[in-house]
Amino acid sequence: MEGPKAGEVVVALDFSLSVDQEAIADAFGAFFAAESPIDVVRGAEPLGYSPRLWQKLGSLEAPGMSVPPHAGGGGATLSDLVVVAEALGESIAPVPLGEHWVASRAYPTPEIVSGDQIAAIALRPADAEGIWRLVPGGAVAGVVVGVDGDELVAVHSSAPMVSPRNHGSAPLADRSARGGQRVVLGEAADLDRYLDLWRVLTAAALVGIAERAMRMGVDYVLERHQFGRPIGSFQSIQHGLADLPALVDGGRFLAHKAAWAFDAGLVDGAGVIDMDEGNITEFAPLAAMALVHAADAAAVSTDRSLHYHGGYGFSLEYDIQLYFRRARGWANIIGDPSTERRRLADLLWGPAKANAGR
Repeated sequence: MEGPKAGEVVVALDFSLSVDQEAIADAFGAFFAAESPIDVVRGAEPLGYSPRLWQKLGSLEAPGMSVPPHAGGGGATLSDLVVVAEALGESIAPVPLGEHWVASRAYPTPEIVSGDQIAAIALRPADAEGIWRLVPGGAVAGVVVGVDGDELVAVHSSAPMVSPRNHGSAPLADRSARGGQRVVLGEAADLDRYLDLWRVLTAAALVGIAERAMRMGVDYVLERHQFGRPIGSFQSIQHGLADLPALVDGGRFLAHKAAWAFDAGLVDGAGVIDMDEGNITEFAPLAAMALVHAADAAAVSTDRSLHYHGGYGFSLEYDIQLYFRRARGWANIIGDPSTERRRLADLLWGPAKANAGR
């Protein structure tokens, strides 16, 4: 293998957790296990929000983690936030923490940084009627950041505290871009960066869902007996579970690589997209890759686990259905998965030409 050429910058990839990140993982893993057990998740349905859990997160200063210290926040890197987002996904915690983190980067008011006011990010521009449709976290947020026309704005208005029923029990809501106190934050194009941050954090949460669903499936097939032996001893079931760790780890790898790229400043063309060599260090395509792969991993992991639960998997009394629904609902908040895949293809190879392949 050739060494680096003169003047060439060599970037080393190391996705192992730092000592601080291991401490973060342990702390938030323990927090969600204690404060967001499955009865809290069930009790928060159908809105998908627990005010008490949000208040507890505020006592940890978690809502302000993503904000730089000079703005009063914790100054966490995206790599740090990914660790917390995965722990949140494992517990399917009913709080819009990822959305709040993204919105607070764009609009770090003291109330938002402290968590006294929840902020959300609109993933789509306002329509002709000035409405942001299906804003994640919008049902409980007092501030929504999004695009209206050619501006990125923050709008203060009352949270509706009601959401249309959805598979993921996510606190979604339509919100007005023109119906409250309005603050202009920048240009419409600025939203792209925030959407990519949302993609990475959502990918990490989906990895958490996939990880927990896989473990639930393994635990069940070891406990469930048929013909005098655990059903997990049957080869067909073993084969169905054997490839899940690699699938889940792939999503985790991509989420951490995307976070690494952002933290390293590999944005807006500063990174590499070399499809011939399979070398991608640019943040935007990595964020898209992370979301696409993590969504697939969560869907497959929950599907297999639910399948091996047999008829119990379809009953509300068993917890796997909570993960199965969120694996699909959370991944589809941004829109049709095929659209996200086409967007990723455009980032990697450029937009397809009209009538290509005809």
